[in-house]
Amino acid sequence: LGLMNLLEQYLEKETKNLVANGVKLCFLGDLSALSQRLQDKIEESIEQTRNNTNLTLNIALNYGGRADIVNAAKICAKKVQSGTLKIEEIDEDFFASQLSTGHLPDPELLIRTSAEMRVSNFLLWEIAYSEIWVTPVLWPDFKNEHLLEAISWFSKRDRRFGGINS
Repeated sequence: LGLMNLLEQYLEKETKNLVANGVKLCFLGDLSALSQRLQDKIEESIEQTRNNTNLTLNIALNYGGRADIVNAAKICAKKVQSGTLKIEEIDEDFFASQLSTGHLPDPELLIRTSAEMRVSNFLLWEIAYSEIWVTPVLWPDFKNEHLLEAISWFSKRDRRFGGINS
């Protein structure tokens, strides 16, 4: 089965569990490139979980950090052009709020599997101050023990958010 078919099956099977457990489902990325059937299934699952508050599950699908930044810039430009926003009002916080991730906190930890030493156009704005933990473990083999190892490593980090040691 293709990945999109697997996603559709997952949504059909798991949306009830998400609702039962209070999990809100969100998607990041350009979903317009997906089949209409899958878009409808995604929208249905989002709608069914919209009011859940226990946990939020974000799925990045057809997402690119550069495209997200360009889109946020276009949104700002249109607001300036229409007179609803002054250029002086655009700061990092406002700009970040225009990204598709504007409703989310920035990640504190980025876990990169497969020993890949690149961010692959993922959350480019949002990971500016994230700690990056790289593991040779492939994603399908990534287990709870690996997550605990990453969290342990992260807990020992001296987070400076762009600053230097004093």
